[in-house]
Amino acid sequence: MPNLDTEFAFAPATELRDLIADKQISSRELTELYLSRIEALDPQLNAFITVTDDIALEHAAKADEATAKGESLGPLHGLPVSIKDLQMTKGVRTTGGSLAYKDRIPDANAACVQSVLDAGAVMLGKTNTPEFGHLGASENRVGKSAWNPWNPERTAGGSSGGAGSSIAAGLAALATGGDGGGSIRIPASFNGIFGIKPTQGRVSSYTGVDAPPVVNLTSQQGPLTRTVADSALMLQVMAGYDPRDVGSMRDPVPNFIGAVGRDISGLKLGWSLGFGYAAVDPDVAISAEAGAKVFEELGCSVDESDIVLDDPFHTWYVLSGANAVAASGHLLEDHEDDLSWYLRYGLDFGAKLTTTDVLRALGDRDQMIHQFRDQFDKFDLLLSPTMAVTAFPNEQYPEEIGGEPPTAIPWWGFLPHTHPINTIGFTAASVPCGFDSDGMPIGLHIVGKPGDEETVLAASAAFEKARPWAHHRPMVS
Repeated sequence: MPNLDTEFAFAPATELRDLIADKQISSRELTELYLSRIEALDPQLNAFITVTDDIALEHAAKADEATAKGESLGPLHGLPVSIKDLQMTKGVRTTGGSLAYKDRIPDANAACVQSVLDAGAVMLGKTNTPEFGHLGASENRVGKSAWNPWNPERTAGGSSGGAGSSIAAGLAALATGGDGGGSIRIPASFNGIFGIKPTQGRVSSYTGVDAPPVVNLTSQQGPLTRTVADSALMLQVMAGYDPRDVGSMRDPVPNFIGAVGRDISGLKLGWSLGFGYAAVDPDVAISAEAGAKVFEELGCSVDESDIVLDDPFHTWYVLSGANAVAASGHLLEDHEDDLSWYLRYGLDFGAKLTTTDVLRALGDRDQMIHQFRDQFDKFDLLLSPTMAVTAFPNEQYPEEIGGEPPTAIPWWGFLPHTHPINTIGFTAASVPCGFDSDGMPIGLHIVGKPGDEETVLAASAAFEKARPWAHHRPMVS
């Protein structure tokens, strides 16, 4: 048996899966490695809200029994995974980052959790998140904020901040996340890892709780990983039609795994620094623009996009606020004193919205879809910085970006490129493309047409091959 050192903790999940299948390592050995690293390192990061040691070892034992018997193995067989604490887990505390639900034990798994476990994954625990995902940083009143392994004095982002931190620090092989305004791509950018937001409806958003449907225009479940191939593997498992989710796509699931390694020469790419409306910090602008030019080395054309968005934050926040009130508005009466400041703000905002406000936002959404479809008449993909800034000091939201005030309320102003893509429901990913002068990671945003995760993954993998990132190790690792 090999010595399970740090290199195994950071090895691609695709390689680890093959090692388990070939009986060169056991799932139990790998699981114990990650659990020992969580015990040693997570006090510096707070990536996990709940660690499920006993369940992890039980899952790993079953995986090893199946391997020993030569049984057919699932795509994620024996791979230790972290699960975002917004996603329901049967019999395991799921707080949603909320004091109101600090002791909740669900009776069923969310669809995305069930698909990952059915594929053979081993659940290590539940990762840190802001309350119900309503912030781009993972602070809540259940416990401490999730911190960044490149510098624990900086945020890990959100809302999948614990997931991003767990992957960057080598505390899990794979992580589930969710993205309602950038919540996969924010921590991917801030933590120097890969994350993809699928097309709206590509992955089931069924929560595991049977309830009257509430419209979901913006939020999608998806993976965060160290490599593009790992995300393709995980998305292949997570995607698919689910009749329990009325917004679930009925289209056949594409071959995401096959897209990795596909030739991208000849693609037409559009570059936009701020989608025509947003300021970006200089370090981010320089690194992301240099990243965009890498595609010219790969045989693609890269030309300036002429897209100009008009106050897209308001449109997204109205739709988000209306959804929040429909799903969680009762908490203003039942648990107001337990709520985080940002959730109270969002629910108060949403409660004041009129039917006219929502319908106008839906009209603005249609206009944005039209604008982006015009861009995709000219380009195969759009490129931008993922974030306007790098990870900022914990709980200190940028009051200035690129010498200008944020284009939205301060705790939302740093993500001007991500929430518009949630509003229109298209797919997008963040790939690491460099570091700022403080050594904090920077992400390049790759936006695709709806339903075209394959091209996003192909371009991401080609970029990864040209400018590898997985060998970089953060301070806490």
